[in-house]
Amino acid sequence: MGIGYKRSDRVGDVILKEISQMILKGDIKDPRVQAVVLTDIKITDDLSSARVFFTVMKEEVNREETLLGLQRASGFIKRELSKRLRIRRVPNLQFKFDTVLEEGYRVDDLLRGAKVE
Repeated sequence: MGIGYKRSDRVGDVILKEISQMILKGDIKDPRVQAVVLTDIKITDDLSSARVFFTVMKEEVNREETLLGLQRASGFIKRELSKRLRIRRVPNLQFKFDTVLEEGYRVDDLLRGAKVE
């Protein structure tokens, strides 16, 4: 086993993949969750809690509404994860909007503006 790659990291990767598949296949019926891309997961070492970061693909999609949709679906997602994964306890899921993409676009715009001057 590699040094620095904890069990929580492996479990987090699997959880992220499974939730992404649920969204992609339309298992989550809430229409607010259709344009979501999961970007990262931070899971505690004891696997009790996980923060799942997401972004939306379409600008016209309201991210607050998307967050509400994900929060509403969290019970369903957790039940599905318990069926699909062989872990003793599925972590509590918290969804957070990932601002990294927006920050990257902002920095890119600033750099382009500096080149023009």
